Amino acid sequence: RCVGYGLGRFCSCPAARRQLALLLLLLDELGVPPSRCLVFDPAFSEQERALLAELGLRLLPENEEGKHRAGEAATLFYMIHCGKALYNNLLWSNWALGALSKIVIIGNSFRGIEERLLSRVLERDYSYIAKVLKGTEEIAFPAHPQYTDTFNDTSIHWFPLQKLKELSSEVWEFVEEPTYQECDDLEIIRKEDNVNSQHPAALEP
Repeated sequence: RCVGYGLGRFCSCPAARRQLALLLLLLDELGVPPSRCLVFDPAFSEQERALLAELGLRLLPENEEGKHRAGEAATLFYMIHCGKALYNNLLWSNWALGALSKIVIIGNSFRGIEERLLSRVLERDYSYIAKVLKGTEEIAFPAHPQYTDTFNDTSIHWFPLQKLKELSSEVWEFVEEPTYQECDDLEIIRKEDNVNSQHPAALEP
């Protein structure tokens, strides 16, 4: 399965079109039918929703704020240039050995997030990113001068079961839902802020 967040306004933005093109190529390469790929961005226009449906992708019916549970199926989360809170919410929603070991995230480099944030801010606002760092394998996308604004700071992340088992038991005991009350720059549109989260063309997953 695949879940794509934050594809952006691809009808008007060349970088967003390239990101969508890569997603479609990945689905083809991995043998994932478009119907098993769920996508959502609160910025999608009516035209973009219609085009995604024509491509066979399925629109999530509401803003999940990144809190999508992978379940039993191996799931690729395609989240290029999304906000840190979205990655943090996703990790929280799958905060278990069995779930995390089944997901792959293509998105902003976790190492880069760690390097750019003060450790106290990372641990306070994005605690699930902070806790999973030692259980993460990460490979950066190769740099390409033609796509510096499209795939910069992008990495593939996965969470090997053995590495996750090596994390301390305390890491798994605290599973409180993130609230971001002290976060000054949330970088995501919350569900209650998204007046267009429901749409008649959306398909139930």
